Amino acid sequence: MNEERVRQVLKIEREAQGIHDAAVREAALLPQQAEKKAQSLIEKARAEAQAEARQLIANAQAKEECARILAQAEEEARRMEALAMSHFDRAVSYVLDRVVGKE
Repeated sequence: MNEERVRQVLKIEREAQGIHDAAVREAALLPQQAEKKAQSLIEKARAEAQAEARQLIANAQAKEECARILAQAEEEARRMEALAMSHFDRAVSYVLDRVVGKE
């Protein structure tokens, strides 16, 4: 009976040693896996940040372009209004001259 107990103890010790060795191997891999995961997350965050930056720049450029076009249109509208007013003044003068009988 004693011999059987010794075999059982030895068997349990071998199993325990195998479990321990497997745990040590797995533990050795954890830092590498963590480093790879961290690098992956960093790359993903960098790519997302770059995409967002490109979008912000594109939006800013579009707003600047809209502002430039609007300013140009407002300037053209002021020029046309000034031209129209000069024509209006001449037209009023012409009509008044006709009414008064100068022409």
